[in-house]
Amino acid sequence: MPLVRIIIGSQSDLPHAVKAVEQLHALGIDNDMYTASAHRTPERVKSLIEAAEKDGVKVIIAMAGMAAHLPGVIASMTLLPVIGVPLSGSALGGTDALYSVVQMPPGIPVATVAIDGAKNAALLAAHIIALSDSKVKESLKNFRKDFYK
Repeated sequence: MPLVRIIIGSQSDLPHAVKAVEQLHALGIDNDMYTASAHRTPERVKSLIEAAEKDGVKVIIAMAGMAAHLPGVIASMTLLPVIGVPLSGSALGGTDALYSVVQMPPGIPVATVAIDGAKNAALLAAHIIALSDSKVKESLKNFRKDFYK
């Protein structure tokens, strides 16, 4: 059962998502990934969020570029923590996506990492899960120990 669901706005976002998947796997955290667009396939987004809640997912990572509404739309549909990853690739180098993700209205929070920060999104998801999962907490301790060698 996945603890983290990753949703990307389009297939072109896949190279970024792979970084999160690799980090989650390194920490022993099961995850799954889907492509769904807040603008082109909003019903698919909704069904993925409803299924996530039923399937025991603990954290959602949402990645999108340009207008980057995907993380906010997801956050509006669930009480699960949502981590937004603004992606580069636009004429504005990702600052447009960053502003879209970080400037959420009161009441609909989205944790936001740096532009193209998929690895940190995975680590943040792990920290959230580690609050109630001692195995993940131990994996994070080992990651930190190895990281600072």
